[in-house]
Amino acid sequence: MKYSIGVDLGGTNIAVGVVDEAYAIIKKGSVPTLAQRGPESIVRDMAQLCKKLLAECGIPEEAVAGAGIACPGTVNPKSGIVEYANNIKFLDFPLVRLFSEEMGLAADKIAIGNDANLAALGEATAGAAKGTSSSVMITLGTGVGGGVILDGKVLTGCAYGGAELGHMVIEYGGRPCTCGRHGCFEAYSSATALIQMTKEAFEAHPETLMREMCGGDVSRVGGKTAFAAMKKGDRTASQVVDAYIGYLACGTANLINIFQPEVLTVGGGISGEGDYLIVPLKEKLSHEIYSKDGVLKTEIRIAELGNDAGIIGAAALTASR
Repeated sequence: MKYSIGVDLGGTNIAVGVVDEAYAIIKKGSVPTLAQRGPESIVRDMAQLCKKLLAECGIPEEAVAGAGIACPGTVNPKSGIVEYANNIKFLDFPLVRLFSEEMGLAADKIAIGNDANLAALGEATAGAAKGTSSSVMITLGTGVGGGVILDGKVLTGCAYGGAELGHMVIEYGGRPCTCGRHGCFEAYSSATALIQMTKEAFEAHPETLMREMCGGDVSRVGGKTAFAAMKKGDRTASQVVDAYIGYLACGTANLINIFQPEVLTVGGGISGEGDYLIVPLKEKLSHEIYSKDGVLKTEIRIAELGNDAGIIGAAALTASR
């Protein structure tokens, strides 16, 4: 039996999993990233956690087929360099070389990729898109992230920064986005966007149940507020949710029309609403996608792996080299 190591390096935590040949995580752990430190210290902690988990599993070095690292930012898989990652302060950082030295694992056994791309690979390998050769994943969290898998391979683009799905414009001249553009998919379909829409409705409609649910305090509005009030029959909340899903459908239809994936998976915090999100999304998409009259259509599914997607995707990357 051969094992792989999957490392999901985030701005808050470093998560590591030991993954078997069937892409099941047999042992995992995490430590704080403490991103304000130098990057060398972060790599040292990554390696120490990997070694600790392998030792706890009783797995010798020769049984490790490889290690994959999911990292935020622009990641060059050929050079092993993280060209830029703002939230962990990496700039032209030789991640593979330093991790190889700390681990005592040959550099050619180590693969790196963008974290959102590898989460998509994880879902395609062992999650909601398992068994497909083409899939797209979108994550609805603080922003809108995602990844594209075509013919079993991660789409990265010529500069390894491709598949920034949240930064296509769906409303020209619309809401400002953190990327500097206006009207981005992220500015309308992230959890942050939903919270902003909910707050605006909260302020404009004194009668809404959302006020009572938040104790009259708009600062208590969260990503679940509108959905929770909608489920209790609140009209204003229903309008917020409908508008939000309308924007989500617009961006999702664009992705389906461009890539024609077998499956599009939806992850992130908002995906926890399940059928309250997916059923109306599918209804709106049935009128918007170019292939609506075709025999084959993209399936919309809730992502299955949660926070493990990056670990499994990173481990799977080592096998795809």
